[in-house]
Amino acid sequence: MTKVLVLYYSSYGHLETIAHAIAEGARATGADVDVKRVPETVPAEIAASAHFKLDQAAPVAAIADLEQYDAIIVGTGTRFGRISSQMAAFLDQAGGLWARGALNGKVGAAFTSTGSQHGGQETTLFSILTNLLHFGMTIVGLDYGFAGQMGVDVVTGGAPYGVTTIAAGDGSRQPSAVELDSARYLGKRVADTAAKLFG
Repeated sequence: MTKVLVLYYSSYGHLETIAHAIAEGARATGADVDVKRVPETVPAEIAASAHFKLDQAAPVAAIADLEQYDAIIVGTGTRFGRISSQMAAFLDQAGGLWARGALNGKVGAAFTSTGSQHGGQETTLFSILTNLLHFGMTIVGLDYGFAGQMGVDVVTGGAPYGVTTIAAGDGSRQPSAVELDSARYLGKRVADTAAKLFG
């Protein structure tokens, strides 16, 4: 059975929601799917005063977990057009896996969230994908088989490079139905691709 990890960092819960939708799509293929988050690096009192969502149910991942999966789908919010420091701190610990080639050939994909439509979605996706490519992973994007990313009648996230959602500057906008559908689509595509490679 194909094993898929959805690995994320979410300050306010938007990417937690997307992560579970991705997992739903991957599970629909029959894959064994885990959702895990990276450790919070912000001191607890600062995170609480900033109203971070600290009650997320997903277990905290360890670097050693990564090589146990056929596919890893990584998500984090943008920080000035790049990945968050929390995700960077986690991935920076993977040098041993990189040196051993432990992730070579595994399937990877990306997802992110920004406060605005033009808040760095694509550069953040590329920032994630750059890490995955350095790990030797085979990348799956949000292909145009998911036509929902092409509409212009409503504000929506999505790019050929991965799933995105738009949170609004104050975090008030939650992932839309279209964005959640894109997440399920990506989860299914990644799991199907991994099954073909490792099945």
